[in-house]
Amino acid sequence: MKKYFDHLRPMERRLVIGVGVVLFLVLNSWLVWPHFSDWGDLSRRQSTAQAKLALYQDAVSRIPKLQAQVGTFATAGDFVALEDQSIDLMRNIQSQASACGVGIHDYSRLTTRTNDAFYVEQVQNISVIATDEQLVNFLYRLGTGASMIRVRDLELQPDNEHYHLMANIKLVASYQKTAVAHAAKPPAPPPGSAIPLPNVTANIFGSVRRATNSTLLNK
Repeated sequence: MKKYFDHLRPMERRLVIGVGVVLFLVLNSWLVWPHFSDWGDLSRRQSTAQAKLALYQDAVSRIPKLQAQVGTFATAGDFVALEDQSIDLMRNIQSQASACGVGIHDYSRLTTRTNDAFYVEQVQNISVIATDEQLVNFLYRLGTGASMIRVRDLELQPDNEHYHLMANIKLVASYQKTAVAHAAKPPAPPPGSAIPLPNVTANIFGSVRRATNSTLLNK
């Protein structure tokens, strides 16, 4: 190669060198320069893979805890046949209302929801009239049983004489979809037993009265 280059004229040498430089630049721009960022991409992909692996390992390590929680959810509450759930809910509502002296003067049509993985939800709207203490006792008793009755919506207003509260309540009871073995659960408090109430609930009626008076003054 050197002998061949030595036999070239100066102009030919410059031409060969120029063609070689151009060829070198073309090959670098085609094969080398596009891959300058490959190392950074590889580092980012490695970091992403390591983060995903750590996330998966953390999820796998929490499987026993999640399985225990699923078991807890699956065994919570009572199992009542679907055709008997509405009767069971109404019986609980009426018995606790009678025990607490709460008057129920309106029921809406009961609705059923079955889109939960573990429970069937029975939704019942009721309208009641009671004193503040009777109402708190009633709601507390509903939540102490194994039927998992809870209040989803609550609207309060005083009656015309401002001696009682009128409440519109949406109650939701969750019943198991399938029967499973249950551990022993504490029974609901018997009717007539005393229930300790938080001090804050003693002021419900007074708060509603003040809110109502304030509304009337602002009109």
